[in-house]
Amino acid sequence: MTRVICDISVSVDGFVTGPNDTRSNPFGDGADCLHDWLSVSATDEDRAVLAASVEEIGAVVMGRKSFDKNEGDGGWGDLGPFGAVPCFVVTHRVPQDQYPAVFSFVTDGVAGAIEAARAAAVAKSVQLHGASVMQQAMPLRLVDELRLHVVPVLLGSGTRLFGALDGAVELERTKVVVTPAATHLTFRVLAPSDGVGGG
Repeated sequence: MTRVICDISVSVDGFVTGPNDTRSNPFGDGADCLHDWLSVSATDEDRAVLAASVEEIGAVVMGRKSFDKNEGDGGWGDLGPFGAVPCFVVTHRVPQDQYPAVFSFVTDGVAGAIEAARAAAVAKSVQLHGASVMQQAMPLRLVDELRLHVVPVLLGSGTRLFGALDGAVELERTKVVVTPAATHLTFRVLAPSDGVGGG
């Protein structure tokens, strides 16, 4: 079955953007460094982590805020964050403007968007783009894997990755890659009956 993966850069104190994130300041104040491991600080190990992740993406699910901040000129350009990879935008209202065909707007919630993305991804994975869709999908048990790229910085405020979760979610750590720029952690999200140490 197609896996649903949250793959995201995060500060040590759990923020994926700094405060005041806008279209002109998409990462928020003081948070550009969260993405340095992708380029300016990248080692061969960082590049291998990124390449492996991008290679398996078959579809993306994102929230409307991520779309509005990054679509078009000054953002992703004429396509989506991964070129022609299909993107499903969770929104309350379909926009009236015309956008590239790579984007589909889904008004029946994150579950509907993930279902559509699974079909589009075929044998590849679905990537959740941004904190909001992950926070909506996790309580519904729709997330299979977390890939956290933990950057050595404390932001103090901004958008929390896990800010809206309600209740415990058990994880199994499956991979760790440590570089000067980031600690790349991979976790399998356990079903309630899979609890670590259970038997």
